[in-house]
Amino acid sequence: MASHNVKQTLYDLCSSFVDERIQMYQKAMKDAQEAANNEEKSSAGDKYETTRAMMQIEKDKNAKQLEETIKLKKALSQINPNSTSDVIGLGSLVLTDKGNFYISISVGKINADNAGYIAIAPTSPLGAAFVNRKVSETATFNGMVYKIVKVF
Repeated sequence: MASHNVKQTLYDLCSSFVDERIQMYQKAMKDAQEAANNEEKSSAGDKYETTRAMMQIEKDKNAKQLEETIKLKKALSQINPNSTSDVIGLGSLVLTDKGNFYISISVGKINADNAGYIAIAPTSPLGAAFVNRKVSETATFNGMVYKIVKVF
């Protein structure tokens, strides 16, 4: 396994995940605004105001999700996929006896280079258990002990 290539691939996949989410939330906000704008006043009482209020709630919900996703993009931008360290931190690729982890943003399972990896944030409970650890050390989460085999 060429660790540099895998790290770059994982970084690119996480970046694509974030970019797709940003586009999705932006489109959902635009669609909600258009739906509210296209709703015509009717003689059906409060239907017009109710629809506009519902679309505003939908737009606000998507705006909040967009804001959170932009934070993920910012966190991801702090990673240099070419860097290596013996100590686990943001951007580390961690191979353990119980699975492979990419310390980046919480994306979940990712397949790269014919292997499975789990992208987790360093601030997540499992990520925090790995941070500042080295090869041959262990990290414990939920009663499970992970022996760190390699760090890239």
